[in-house]
Amino acid sequence: MRTDGSRALLTSLGREGVDTVFGYPGGQIIPLYDALPEFPIRHILVRHEQGAAHAADGYARASGRVGVCLATSGPGATNLVTGLANAMVDSVPIVAITGQVPCASLGCDAFQEADLTGITLPVVKHSYLVKQAADIPRIVREAFHIAITGRPGPVLIDLPRDAQEAGCEFSYPESVDLPGYRPNYDAHLPQINRAARAISSSKSPVILAGGGVIISGASDALLALAHKAGIPVASTLLGLGAFPAGDPLFLGMAGMHGSVVANRALAEADLLIAVGTRFSDRVTGPAGLFAPHARIVHIDIDPAEVGKNIRVDLPIVADARRALEALLGSLGSGGDRGEWLREIAAWRAESAGRPRKRAPRGKPTPGGSGGPRLSPTEVMDRLAGWLHGRGIVVTDVGQHQMWAAQLLPRERPRTFLSSGGLGTMGYGLPAALGAKVACPNVPVILVTGDGSFQMSLQQLATIREENLDVKIVLLNNGYLGMVRQWQDLFYGKRYSAVALGPYPDFCLLARAYGLRAARASTLPALDRAWAKIMSDDGPALLECRIEPEANVFPIIPPGRGVAETILHAD
Repeated sequence: MRTDGSRALLTSLGREGVDTVFGYPGGQIIPLYDALPEFPIRHILVRHEQGAAHAADGYARASGRVGVCLATSGPGATNLVTGLANAMVDSVPIVAITGQVPCASLGCDAFQEADLTGITLPVVKHSYLVKQAADIPRIVREAFHIAITGRPGPVLIDLPRDAQEAGCEFSYPESVDLPGYRPNYDAHLPQINRAARAISSSKSPVILAGGGVIISGASDALLALAHKAGIPVASTLLGLGAFPAGDPLFLGMAGMHGSVVANRALAEADLLIAVGTRFSDRVTGPAGLFAPHARIVHIDIDPAEVGKNIRVDLPIVADARRALEALLGSLGSGGDRGEWLREIAAWRAESAGRPRKRAPRGKPTPGGSGGPRLSPTEVMDRLAGWLHGRGIVVTDVGQHQMWAAQLLPRERPRTFLSSGGLGTMGYGLPAALGAKVACPNVPVILVTGDGSFQMSLQQLATIREENLDVKIVLLNNGYLGMVRQWQDLFYGKRYSAVALGPYPDFCLLARAYGLRAARASTLPALDRAWAKIMSDDGPALLECRIEPEANVFPIIPPGRGVAETILHAD
């Protein structure tokens, strides 16, 4: 079939099952956009290219499919970089397609030229600079294969304008031939048998479930293993939903803002089975203080992560689901866990008995107007009651992210979307947009803060234009809350450049974009406001005015261990 580069690319996307792309046009990608209406691919016009990358990210995390984003050359393409870096650290499969100046102009500092393959080298799994239109089908096939296999990640296709316009014969390869790329999926059986023996002989084991459990579809195998062997399960931030929060064996999230029970169990464990996690510093703290009594079994598909941050006694480089299924088959008796589980139950009862304390009122923040304020934990408790574990929760980054992780229990995988490794403020709104496009029949709730929301609020126009039923719960404390909390706890309350002031009026702003909006600063008002924004389908915003100086507890101070956890404001 004779065609041109643009149509070869769009036909190739169709062969990969792509139904939606998120993008923003510009001069060097006009040929592709000119051909786009001929194809059954939905284009979502974002209002900033970074939003295209985050929307593709949210689409991928919610659906398990590859997300696709488009941008033009130069600044359009460089605006994708933060989103690609975010996807790289969190192992999210994205294919980013960028326009580029014609091949003859490469290296000439042409208008809107940027060396995208060079710029993105550290933040993509692989990249292509296309110089021949005939290569496009093969490159698209390879890009999708690389993005979704092994440890997933973003792949860049940089497409010069002349390659988009040049004629070519279209032939789509049914397979890929990448001799240097061979992810290992199956676990080494002797290592599995050693892990099974370690489980049988341990007295106080713990499983740490990371995002890799969700990526590999290993949740059922994890649940079966935990129950067969009687092993309690802690989760990383990105692992939330990998194990049902309502299960008696679930300990909660581990790490800096994790549950006291989860962190204490890791500190006392004699065996740690870590699955699909890279041992982030926010989970482990100082390496020498993490799980100090435990032998560590690490299951991960990426060999580069095994032993990188934490010593590992028994490495298993494999797909998490296949490894856990093999471990289930190899495991005989799970051992007697009665004493260990009773000890954990006592810690849980002790933790549940501690009363929550409201933050000190302190002086009014420049972002507030005085009057009553909600406790953020009250807001999360109400929201948890309304959701009953249903729907997809998306967060931005900051205090609200940790409150949501702690207090909005997730029962199923792919229902908690958050920027983990990069901690990208502004991720939430476009990611929620992408999640709703991927899962139109599932409720999508964005939990955000007044700082993060202002990083990407222009995507309200996209959400309104596409009539996406995203409900936004905005916690407004008038501060960059997490930075202010660190200045409060660790820098003698010397607040510097963290007060956001009283602007904008978020409800007025939402209405300007065509959204319904409501505001609350008391619990009765919160109930009424929630009813209002849920009264109809379509996007809506609920602004919750919360205590300005409320902090996230518990917190393990940076550089400290579990024994020095700060439990509350006192």
